[in-house]
Formats: sequence, C-alpha cells, structure tokens
Amino acid sequence: MKINIKDVATGFIGGFLSILALSLLTTMTSNLWLMAPFGASCVLAFGIWNAPLSQPRNIIGGHSVATFVGLVMYHSFGNNAWTLGIGVGLAIAAMMLTKTTHPPAGADPIVVILGASPWSYIFTPVLIGSILIVIVALIVNNLRSNRSYPTFWL
Repeated sequence: MKINIKDVATGFIGGFLSILALSLLTTMTSNLWLMAPFGASCVLAFGIWNAPLSQPRNIIGGHSVATFVGLVMYHSFGNNAWTLGIGVGLAIAAMMLTKTTHPPAGADPIVVILGASPWSYIFTPVLIGSILIVIVALIVNNLRSNRSYPTFWL
C-alpha cells in the first residue's frame, strides 16, 4: 500500500488544529474542553474521513450517547468495576441502536465514571468538543479537491 503524503499532512493538520483549539479553550476558560477519546476521534475524522464511523452524526452523536450512558451509570450506581463494564456495554448498545457508533466514544463511560464527572460534562467538553472536531474536519478535509466531508449527515 502506497503512502499518500497529502493524506498524512491532512491528518496531521486536522488533528493538530482540533486538539490545539480545545487545549487553548481549556487554558483560556475555567472549563475542561479536552478528553482523551477526542484524540482517537481525530484519527477517524482526518485519517479515515470517508468511513461511516467518522461522519458528524457518529462523532457528535456517539460521544453524546456514550457520555450520557456513563453519567447515568455513575450518578445512579457510583464508581466500581461493574458500573464501568455495564457502562461501556450499554454505551455500545445505545450507539448501535441510535446508529451513532463511534469507536472512540466507547471509552467515554470509563472517562466519565473514573472522573466522577458532573452532568454538565455532556455539554462541556463532550458536545461542544465533538462539534468543534467536526467543524475542523469540515474545513480541513474539504480543502482537498479529492475529499468531500461529510459523506453523509444523518
């Protein structure tokens, strides 16, 4: 398989700009705008931009659904081994049922439960952060004449 240096550059630029923007927002405000699964979302949004699991519905919806599941588990049952397991399992099932499967979001319940996250976590960083990644993906991917992102919205 031949390496396409333009694809490599697009992946670098997209990932760099997305995480830089979220990092700068974190330092400029009193809110946390970053979470580890966003790095993996950038791999999909910029490295495999045309895959079904890389589309806006999946990035935004997957993170929102999985985080909601994690928050329900944590606020209902606390932080323990079984809530982590059920949280991830339910998040996968919920993403599949809502057609928002996004593999990086499978980690969201772990992040939420281990971090003892408040309900507001679903908005900041999750919803706004995932929207920002999609906006950067729209700009960076569509700068290339041979890319059209997204391949679908809904």
